[in-house]
Amino acid sequence: MNKRILKNDFLQIEYLTIGPRITGLFPAGKPNLLADLSKSQPIPTSYGDYHILGGHRLWHSPEAMPRSYIPDGGEVAITDLPDGVILEGATEPGSGIRKRIEIRLAADKPSVTLTHTLINDGLWPVELAPWAITQLRLGGTAILPMPTGNADAAGLLHNRQISLWPYAQIHDPRLKLDDKFVLFKADALPPFKIGYFNSPGWLAYWVDGVLFRKTFDVLAGLPHPDNNCNAELYCGEQFLELESLAPLKKLNPGDSTQHVETWTVSSGLDSLPEEARQRVANF
Repeated sequence: MNKRILKNDFLQIEYLTIGPRITGLFPAGKPNLLADLSKSQPIPTSYGDYHILGGHRLWHSPEAMPRSYIPDGGEVAITDLPDGVILEGATEPGSGIRKRIEIRLAADKPSVTLTHTLINDGLWPVELAPWAITQLRLGGTAILPMPTGNADAAGLLHNRQISLWPYAQIHDPRLKLDDKFVLFKADALPPFKIGYFNSPGWLAYWVDGVLFRKTFDVLAGLPHPDNNCNAELYCGEQFLELESLAPLKKLNPGDSTQHVETWTVSSGLDSLPEEARQRVANF
């Protein structure tokens, strides 16, 4: 598979000519922040083998087998932009969904904006949510900001909810639950997944002196997958995933839906709130 590169003075991004997939995020003078799973075993499906590969990908939620795992090893259409590129895959067999990722790299800072688009090329309506999944290498700490403040004037309604997957152990030693920030140490223990509605609109990962942070729009009041989750974390034996999700939307034939993330990379924790910096330093 061929790789191509976008870069400025601060970041280098590698993307594949299949997918669409992003496989490299290199801060200047630093190794790849993204996990490399190019040698991992494929997942067999009724549509053929699905190769995880690592890096960043676009899926549609809710997750299901085989719909979520339809192989994406075909060539993408590539459109060059003055500040980036558009990667567009073929229409998926079975689902009728076509995936597009637009990558725009800032000229003067370590920042990249990704616009994820799902298009319904099928013959019937489909309800789904764009799901942006970033696989990061192990060894760091994930930072999940929690909602704070009242959900109503009187403070009588709940303001937080957490979804746990069947294999997630609530006493997992890698997990630190706190009122304002949840931390997770990305070590290769048994699989773990947690999701919630993230009203601050960002997720972060601190590894080897580098902070990766992704931000996204918060669309409260609209239905989201997985018990109303717009943010999720998964950790497996080879990687940690930071995932953001748009609201569920019914796409009629020919319709599309978008989800935008902005990634920033920094060499310190200064972009985090002071309380989060202290928790990470002491975790």
